[in-house]
Amino acid sequence: MTQDNYIARLEEAVKQMLKPLKNIPFNLVIQSMTEKKVLKFDYSNEEHTEVLRLLTDAAIDAGREINKTGILRPRPNEVGNDIEPYVRNSLNKLNLNADTPIVPSGNKKATGYPDVLFWYKSKPYYLECKTYNRKNINTTQRSFYFSPSDEFKVIYDAVHFILSFEIYVAGRSGENHIYKCRNYKILSVESLSLDIKYEFNSDTKRVYSGKDGTVILAEGKN
Repeated sequence: MTQDNYIARLEEAVKQMLKPLKNIPFNLVIQSMTEKKVLKFDYSNEEHTEVLRLLTDAAIDAGREINKTGILRPRPNEVGNDIEPYVRNSLNKLNLNADTPIVPSGNKKATGYPDVLFWYKSKPYYLECKTYNRKNINTTQRSFYFSPSDEFKVIYDAVHFILSFEIYVAGRSGENHIYKCRNYKILSVESLSLDIKYEFNSDTKRVYSGKDGTVILAEGKN
């Protein structure tokens, strides 16, 4: 193969990578990544309906606790992380043993999908905590995402839920808004439609080394 042919084939491969894949079912992605099944929520399963009842109670309790003082943040997209401890505490009031999920190594991992692992009758359930604004709920703004990882947090066959609170600005405190909850939604996501788009990246060492494709044109003291 000539150098020109090699470059042409490589360029074509990169072009194919840049085409986003669309409408991939969540359960197929998780099973491909982890070999674990995303179980379908089944209304005819008494345990599932009881878990939904308990999750609804936890949502009401967490919303009530949040609204006592509100969450202080300058921007709404920062509120989601603050909601998670309230949800976890509310689940634990119901003896659901909610905690940060563990990864294949056995360690707990706070960042990444999903936020919470809880248990009912020795069976695991995964829960992602979200917020939404009534004004943008019908937009195409990205609101659910995760990335492959050697330490991905899904290690059990389980039902996957999203608990999302509608937040609104109830006031202001200094530079922060006071966010409170108005409504909640509980979602089962086994067949959620996903898109994927590849990302090219580099690390700090390569960017600033001047040896791996960058050229340091100037530097000095201020």
